[in-house]
Amino acid sequence: MDKVKELINTLKNDHRLDKEDYVFLFENRNKETDEYLFRLADEVRKENFGTDVYVRGLIEFTNVCRNDCYYCGIRAGNTNCERYRLNEREILECCRDGYELGFRTFVLQGGEDGGYDEDDIAHIVMRIRDTFPDCAITLSIGEWERKSYQRFFDAGADRYLLRHETANKAHYEKLHPETMSFEHRMKCLQDLKEIGYQVGCGFMVGSPGQTNETLADDMVFIQDFKPHMVGIGPFIPHKDTPFANEEAGTMELTLFCLGLIRLILPYGLIPSTTALGTISPVGREMGIKSGANVVMPNLSPVKNRKKYELYDNKICTGEEAAECRGCLSNRMNSIGYQIVTSRGDSPLMTK
Repeated sequence: MDKVKELINTLKNDHRLDKEDYVFLFENRNKETDEYLFRLADEVRKENFGTDVYVRGLIEFTNVCRNDCYYCGIRAGNTNCERYRLNEREILECCRDGYELGFRTFVLQGGEDGGYDEDDIAHIVMRIRDTFPDCAITLSIGEWERKSYQRFFDAGADRYLLRHETANKAHYEKLHPETMSFEHRMKCLQDLKEIGYQVGCGFMVGSPGQTNETLADDMVFIQDFKPHMVGIGPFIPHKDTPFANEEAGTMELTLFCLGLIRLILPYGLIPSTTALGTISPVGREMGIKSGANVVMPNLSPVKNRKKYELYDNKICTGEEAAECRGCLSNRMNSIGYQIVTSRGDSPLMTK
């Protein structure tokens, strides 16, 4: 117990540990040490961000995907998925609705959809940039080549979210088909950072095949890569995937990982994810209290939200954007935090 607390204190001061130390933490954590970590993580986030919670407007603009990731409900092989695409006009309308509600960051998230080529994405980004010049534009559209990432950046994109899923190659290959490459995923992240994006990575907690060792690999990767953002959430199985019968990740372990990441990245932008809110009615609040400082209400058209089902029983599929934002604001106020109208750029980098 004392050694666990000692390692947590070392992480708070040095923002890094050896892999063996992370393995020890995962193997020896308990309720008392978890609470100790959450207290320190909350202190660190308050030192750097106060009680502000940044809000991002999520626009899930396509659920078409060429990939067949074994965990994902919109995988190409899921013939039960009702596919859709938003056109440029519809995407801009989502942004307008969000802007009126005070959103100053828009997150365009979708599958790797060949129906949008490089020109299409660049034009959509330029239209959003021209229409809402004071807003940040985040893309979360998977793997492209460096020249495409550069073009999107030049068109006005500020940030890019690309979950690495796992920093362990053997584990990556258990989660993805042979057509997908661990090396290419990591190269994409490096390219994005070199181009100048505010970059986000992340992983699922409790994914099939995950061990204390692979979780330790994730922590070491995050401390070495130093992303501006990290998005993690519990693995939740989807009924139409090869992992349908696998156990879901737990809120407790997800929160522990959140707390560690906050100590690794004192200035990091860390969402309390929808997946956390899906496995527990107070999951998002607990995420904030464990070190997170971002929430991402959904601006997508209500009729499309149920179709963007990465995992079963996803929450917030029927509320209008205004209702969802109001609900989240009340939830944050109830635990002593407040949603702020701000771009919420990384303190380490402003484009």
